[in-house]
Amino acid sequence: MKNVFVVGLEPFNQKLLEELNSDQKRYRFLELFDSSEVVYPEDFRFPPLNDLRRRAREIFDEFDGSVDGILGYWDFPTSALVPLLQKDHNLPGPSIESVARCEHKFYSRLEQKKVVPEMVPEFQPIDPFSDNPLADVRIEYPFWLKPVKSHSSFLGFYIDGPEPLQQAIETIREHIDKLAEPFNEFMAEADLPDYVAAVDGYHCIAEEIVSAKHQCTLEGYCWDGQVNIFGIIDSLRTGKHGSSFSRYQYPSRLPREIQARTIEAARKVMRHMEYDGGAFNIEFFWDPDEDTLSLLEINCRISKSHSPLFLLVDGATNQKVPLDLALGQKPDFPHGEGQHKYAAKFMIRYFEDGILERVPDDRDMERLEETYPDAMVKLEAKQGMRLSDIPFQDSYSYEVAVVFLGGDSPEELEEKFEKVQEILNFKIKSLESEQS
Repeated sequence: MKNVFVVGLEPFNQKLLEELNSDQKRYRFLELFDSSEVVYPEDFRFPPLNDLRRRAREIFDEFDGSVDGILGYWDFPTSALVPLLQKDHNLPGPSIESVARCEHKFYSRLEQKKVVPEMVPEFQPIDPFSDNPLADVRIEYPFWLKPVKSHSSFLGFYIDGPEPLQQAIETIREHIDKLAEPFNEFMAEADLPDYVAAVDGYHCIAEEIVSAKHQCTLEGYCWDGQVNIFGIIDSLRTGKHGSSFSRYQYPSRLPREIQARTIEAARKVMRHMEYDGGAFNIEFFWDPDEDTLSLLEINCRISKSHSPLFLLVDGATNQKVPLDLALGQKPDFPHGEGQHKYAAKFMIRYFEDGILERVPDDRDMERLEETYPDAMVKLEAKQGMRLSDIPFQDSYSYEVAVVFLGGDSPEELEEKFEKVQEILNFKIKSLESEQS
């Protein structure tokens, strides 16, 4: 049996990982750091990466058994910590430099522009701590402003003029250290060009707006110089500026020719990044009116949001891919062996702050299981919580839960989700009524 340490392992994803043991017990999954520490710290502050590396060495030294692989599926800082740990312990994984090329948003854009310039928007680095950041802006309004490394969409802002820019800069100055400090630790371990090293984690990137009607994410991996794509997921957006996701849906309904173009672009980019021995996801926008593709970003990890979707449609979670890679094996991923033709992750979110007055109770969850036995629900907030206190949200909405559903068509998925919302019966109290 292989011993695999998983950074931030928690019950929801452990249950999905155990599905990979359904035929025979081949893997033992062990927690490496609690998710409350490395994913959802109460004060929104992550431990220093070097402290985590030291503690990992102590854990492995005391472990009575072999350490066969290290796995992670969370966003930053896990996405940076895992390759560092793999390197520290001579375990399979991508190089630190290749991860930096993908994860550092400014560095990544520079490299993308070398191979797919037509898919890269205008961009520039911004130092939010300069004497006059507004005077440093060279690209035209509107644009997106975000840290060169963030978590989810934390500290990402739609900027349509000097006043919103000034407000965003003030917020970024107050909170960017939560991400900048651990990212700078990661950067210190990579052999970077001087022009990249100068744009450290306390910097932001301003990017021309590239959002279009259709967005998709390719899940893939690199093995022995080959770039392989094993799934394409559609991302549907909602809310102010279209900055919040309403659902992820698999498989993609984009035209086959468009899917082929995204795959070709992904292969070209990932080969250029010299990324190897790791999983990744890469996001694109397609504008059907102009028939153009724009590259949004690259992440050096699977998307955990897609894991149940692959299980429902293909019969295995996408966690199988980084698991195989972490053990030094070429992934072997099934297709179409699940119970449903389509699957989706729906986000239950609100667009005004308030108090989460009611969350689903045990009876609600029992009713849901009776109605849709393979539905999965993950709560993101607790009863009585103020929505704006939920950690690492985007700047324009508050996500309180996610729902995973399978079905024979997208229409069936939407019908099921409406019923699920009725069953779960979240209630939000407005701040006005709370204060009166």
